[in-house]
Amino acid sequence: MGENGSSVPSLSQQDKKMAYHKVNADQRAQGHSPYLDNDELQATALELEWDMEKELEEPGFDHFRLDGAVPHHLRNSQSPDLDLEPIQPASSPKGRFQRLQEDPDYVSHYTRQAPKSNRCSFYQILKVFCTALIIFIFGTLVGYYARKKCPSPPTSQEPNNPHIYHEILQEIKAENIRQIYRDLLQFPREDDVDIATKIQVQWTSQGLEDVRLANYSVLLDLPGSSSNTVTLKNSGECFHPSGQPCNRETKTLHSQDLLYSYAAYSAKGTLEAELVDVQYGTMEDLIRIQAITNVTKKIALLKLGQSPLLYKLSLLEDVGFGGVLLYVDPCDLPKTSDLADKAFMVSLNSGGDPSTPGYASIDGIYRQNGLNLTTLLVQPISAVLAKKLLSLPEGTVQKDRCIPFQNTATDKKIISLNIQSVTTYKTISNVIGYLKGSVLPDRYVIIGSHHNDLNAYGGQEWASSTAVISAVIQALMLKVKRGWRPDRTIVFCSWGGTLFGNIGSYEWAEDLRRVLQRNVVAYISLHNPVRGNSTLHPVASPSLQQLATESQSLNCVGKTRCPRSNVSSVQIQGDADYFINHLGVPAMQFSYEDIKTSENSGFLSEALFPVHATKTEEMDPSFHLHEAIAKLTGQVALQIASEPVLPFNALDIALEVQNNLKGDEGDVSRLLAVAACLRDTAELFQSDEMRPANDPKEQAPIRVRMLNDVLQGLEKSFLVRRAPPGLYRNILYRLDERTSQFSVLLEAQEHSKLHQSNETLQAALSEVLNSINSAQVYFKAGLDVFETTLAGKK
Repeated sequence: MGENGSSVPSLSQQDKKMAYHKVNADQRAQGHSPYLDNDELQATALELEWDMEKELEEPGFDHFRLDGAVPHHLRNSQSPDLDLEPIQPASSPKGRFQRLQEDPDYVSHYTRQAPKSNRCSFYQILKVFCTALIIFIFGTLVGYYARKKCPSPPTSQEPNNPHIYHEILQEIKAENIRQIYRDLLQFPREDDVDIATKIQVQWTSQGLEDVRLANYSVLLDLPGSSSNTVTLKNSGECFHPSGQPCNRETKTLHSQDLLYSYAAYSAKGTLEAELVDVQYGTMEDLIRIQAITNVTKKIALLKLGQSPLLYKLSLLEDVGFGGVLLYVDPCDLPKTSDLADKAFMVSLNSGGDPSTPGYASIDGIYRQNGLNLTTLLVQPISAVLAKKLLSLPEGTVQKDRCIPFQNTATDKKIISLNIQSVTTYKTISNVIGYLKGSVLPDRYVIIGSHHNDLNAYGGQEWASSTAVISAVIQALMLKVKRGWRPDRTIVFCSWGGTLFGNIGSYEWAEDLRRVLQRNVVAYISLHNPVRGNSTLHPVASPSLQQLATESQSLNCVGKTRCPRSNVSSVQIQGDADYFINHLGVPAMQFSYEDIKTSENSGFLSEALFPVHATKTEEMDPSFHLHEAIAKLTGQVALQIASEPVLPFNALDIALEVQNNLKGDEGDVSRLLAVAACLRDTAELFQSDEMRPANDPKEQAPIRVRMLNDVLQGLEKSFLVRRAPPGLYRNILYRLDERTSQFSVLLEAQEHSKLHQSNETLQAALSEVLNSINSAQVYFKAGLDVFETTLAGKK
């Protein structure tokens, strides 16, 4: 019984065979193809005969239901003659052939025959299919050969195109920086938070989409209501730090300069004692002085320069001094300077909020109280006052030769030193702006400047720093508005509390330490970018020295003569400190300075002289120096933020380590051996693993990511656990250009002379050895990971 209720007549065995032979003959006729030879066709026919005979001989075939016969007729009612075949495979889901084909052990050799009424449609579909296939093959061949002859245009790599960098940097113009600088000078003398808020508004107006304030309540040491004084007990004369007599009418003086001529975080009180000239306070100076006098509780007259102030103060405190008068020898200053009659400010804070050492000053945090950073009473004075205390004649220049200050008198001078300052908690504010990266938004390139926090004392160098970073932001955002973005995120920071010991940067970095350890790839400093107009002074960590050298070519555009300055890895002032010494982040700084007049001129920048608004425009009236610093900063920031492979040089680190060991006098044979292994590993890393930087074919995403992870952590191995005050924990940075040795080893050798002990030297040697070995292991581990990955792919 069919689906429509009609009966199907049964077939005799002979009829079944006749029906079969008819189907077989039809299939032979319809299935003949020029692509099949006769043997294949005959073999196929034999297989079909055998299969169909088995099916026809099965019992119960007489009752096989033609489930699809009537529906087929209904669906194709427009055909006048359906010519239904006596045997058709079931189309029902329960059909026998279909169930057999669902059996995994079943292999069908039977090709279902389409109804005669559909043969025309079948041929049409076949013709369309063959035509489409031929067109597809032809198009593929044409495309293949066209691609071989004409290389395809490069994929969108706009951020990596030097032409894009040039377009961005062209927007940095001297006149724009000058206008921003003058606008900043219009800010009223307000608190740190108020100035930070105005900078936030300015950056937002320039298009920076995410600008935040990070506020911290920190302990500041501010000057008291009256100036500190120095009194000569022999004569009873009293002087202000600038050298002006105390009884002179203070209205004729800059009262702000008087108040802020002090040492922040100095011990407070009054000390009356003998004055001892210790020159620069080196180990040799102290050994010489201790041989002729007892220095306990006496007051040292100390020259600034040659080595970090905090280091020299620690030595003076160690041998027993009770107070220190600081001054700058005019022979160490540029000839064009006029600072002889000016005192200055210094900070004795090594970094961060002194009440929360090692952790951020967030609300509810425990704060340490009553702790002095030093037991010494420290007071900066002018060179004029130092000359009076030493009883030197007026003339210090003979036949164009400067005579350094030195005590030649034999009589003792007793002085009284009175220091009063006030410690109080105040809110300092950082301005943090983000330009999010399009590919690696969790990798940060930080550009840092700082803003004023001493009510305009220290002149307008903060405005110079802020004007440069604002000009860089302005140029970048013009390109961002046209659809461009760097690969990595660029973070712009204007730090508060810098003059008191880089407090703002320390607190923010301690607050986000875990994030920054993982995400920051480089720090670019704009601390006091134009402090002179004689020479460009680039400083970079060893891994960035090559990039800093190449970037100087920007200054040569349109110039017939363009000498490049040597790039060195030396200690610098400013907010890069935490990133270099606690996070091991590669850092870089460009600045213009005056030519150093003596080998003792290093670290004079620790003195903050009262420089007034006209000074910056006198040094750089056209603001072309500011423009050059802004372009150099923008160039290196763009390359680090946008190159697929970080432009860091591993081999330069190994070479720097070897160079720092060559001049050592101690037993460094073991260190030299480990340094040689480091160089070998770095050379292999540089040659084998840096290929993706030059060969786009090898810039597989996983390989580039692994390579960048290794490059990002290159300098972290060189952070020693402890370093003397004022010296960097990152031993890759030397004290200054004069020295070519690790500063911690130099200090340990000097310390052993003073204390007649090698214990400190042995400990320093172990620290350096551990750092070099850790770096070698780090490089080797990176190579092993690459080899394992490549072997796995093969």
